[in-house]
Amino acid sequence: MKIIIVGDGKVGLALTRQLSREDHDITVIDSNPRVNETLEKYDVMIVNGNGASLETLREAGVEEADLVIAATSSDEINMLCCVTAKYFADVHTIARVRNPAYAEQLIRLRREFGLSMTINPELQAANEIFHLLQYPNFLKRESFAKGRIEIVELEVKAGSRLADIPLHQLYQVAGGILVCAVERKGEITIPNGSFVLQAGDHIHVTAQVLNLAMLLKTLEITPQRVRQVLIIGGSRTAFHLAKRLIKAGIGVKIIEQDHQRCLELAEQLPKASIIEGDGSQFQLLAQEGIEESNAVVTLTNMDEENIVISLYANHVGVPKVVTKVNRLEYTNMFDGSGLGSVISPRDLCSANIVHYVRAMGNTPEGGSMLSLHRMIGERLEALEFAIGKSTRYIGTPLKNIPLRKGVLVSCITHRGKTIIPNGDSCFYPDDIILVVTSSERPIQQLDEIFV
Repeated sequence: MKIIIVGDGKVGLALTRQLSREDHDITVIDSNPRVNETLEKYDVMIVNGNGASLETLREAGVEEADLVIAATSSDEINMLCCVTAKYFADVHTIARVRNPAYAEQLIRLRREFGLSMTINPELQAANEIFHLLQYPNFLKRESFAKGRIEIVELEVKAGSRLADIPLHQLYQVAGGILVCAVERKGEITIPNGSFVLQAGDHIHVTAQVLNLAMLLKTLEITPQRVRQVLIIGGSRTAFHLAKRLIKAGIGVKIIEQDHQRCLELAEQLPKASIIEGDGSQFQLLAQEGIEESNAVVTLTNMDEENIVISLYANHVGVPKVVTKVNRLEYTNMFDGSGLGSVISPRDLCSANIVHYVRAMGNTPEGGSMLSLHRMIGERLEALEFAIGKSTRYIGTPLKNIPLRKGVLVSCITHRGKTIIPNGDSCFYPDDIILVVTSSERPIQQLDEIFV
C-alpha cells in the first residue's frame, strides 16, 4: 500500500517505523531539511516541502497514493493537507486534530472535508487513563468485542493466591478467564494450563467486563477506589482527563508551573484545584497531599520528569500511579520499579492508525481484522478478526487446530454471545475471535495464524 505521511514529529516517526516494518511503500513529507537524517535508517522516500501544497503532494505521488496521514504540529495545516489531497486524488485521509476548540466540530469537519479519520493523541491518552482509574488494581486494560471483553494486566504479588500455582488450578477457582500472556523478567510466554505463576510475574488476563470486579474478589485482591487524583502538569491531556474525572465525581488537583496556563485551567475547570508550582519539587508535592491522594498522574512534557515524580509517588505509597512516557526504552529500563501504568499518547495514536491501515488491506473472504492492540512494548499483539466463509478450520475444536507457535485464541463471539474458549470451542462464519500473539512477524490475515 502506498502511504504518504506529512510531518516527522513524534507521531509521524512512530508511524514511519511501524508501517515501514510492514512493507508499505512510505513517503514522508516535512519542511525541515534535517528530516533526511531522522529517517535515514528506514526504507522510505523523503520529500522536503509544505505538505498542504499541491505541488509537494504531487511530488510525493498523491495521485497514486492509497492513504495520506497529516500529523504536523498544526491542526489547520493537517486539515488543509487532507482537503487538498482529497480534492485532487481518490485517497483516504487521516488528520491529527488536537485543539479542544475543534472537538465539537470534528464530526461535521470529517464529513465536510472528506476525512476518513481524525486523531487526537491527548484526548486518547486522557480516555485511556480514565479507563485505568476505574479499576486501579489493573496496570493496563484493553477493550475488545465492542467493549464486552478486556485484556487486563496484573502483577503477581508475593504471598498472593496467584503465586506458585499452575494455571489449571487458577481456572478451577476463577472460571470465565484466560491468562493469555505472562511477562517474566523481560521474557514473554503464551502459557498452557501447566504453567506455574511466580511472584513478580505480570499476567495478561482475558475476561468479560462484567466479571472484572468478581475476578478481583476471587483472586482475593482488595478492590481500590479512586476519590482524589493529583495530576502533575497542566497539559491538554490533563485538561481532558480532569473534565472526565470531575464529571464522575472524583476530586482533581492539578499542579502546573506556567502562570498563564494556570489561569486558563482555573477558568476552564472551576471545580478543580489548580496549584501554580513546580511539580518535580517533592516538598511541594508533600504540601499538596500526595500521600493522601488515591492516584497520581504525571503529565509534564518531559519523560524524565514524569518518571522521577512517579517513582517518588510510588515510594510514598500512592496506591495508583500513571506515567506518561513517549520513549519506550524508558519503560523497559524502569520496568517494575514503580512507574505503575505507563501511557504513551504517541503510540496510542499510531496504533489506531495502523489498525485503520491494516483494515484497508483486508480481504473479507479470508477473515478481516477489526482491531489491533500492541502491548508490552509492542512485543505482544492482540487482534480481533471476523471469520470469513473461506477461513480454514471452521467448526473444528480449537484443540485440533494447528496454530503457529506463540498464538492463542482467547475469545470467541458467536451470535452476540462472547465466551472465553476452551479446547472444545469452535468458530463459525461471521463469528469474531480475539487472537493474542507474541510472534514478531505481523499477522495481516486470519489464516496466517495457522500452521
